[in-house]
Amino acid sequence: HVQLVESGGGLVQAWGSLRLSCAASGRTFSRYAMGWFRQAPGKEREFVGAINRSGGSTYYADSVKGRFTISRDNAKKTVYLQMNSLTPEDTANYYCNISIYGMDYWGTGTLVTVSS
Repeated sequence: HVQLVESGGGLVQAWGSLRLSCAASGRTFSRYAMGWFRQAPGKEREFVGAINRSGGSTYYADSVKGRFTISRDNAKKTVYLQMNSLTPEDTANYYCNISIYGMDYWGTGTLVTVSS
């Protein structure tokens, strides 16, 4: 069983930066890719980006490419989402995700609010 806990959200002005963290429990963290998703009010959850198990490869949605960076520290069982040049369109609850044998695990999310 895996538990995920996101942190680092908050209120930031447009063009500012935030770094989100996702801490995982369990011994299998380093075996799996991790993903970040977000859900804005009234919208469906959308993919933000992902990182492979070693941290050597990352993938991003077009909407965040060049502004967001995902990294991970397997020793700390933590994945990070560095967000730069934030705009009000980035306002959402941000969730980390791990998929193990077809079962998805989610954290409770951390709210990011970007003011104009």
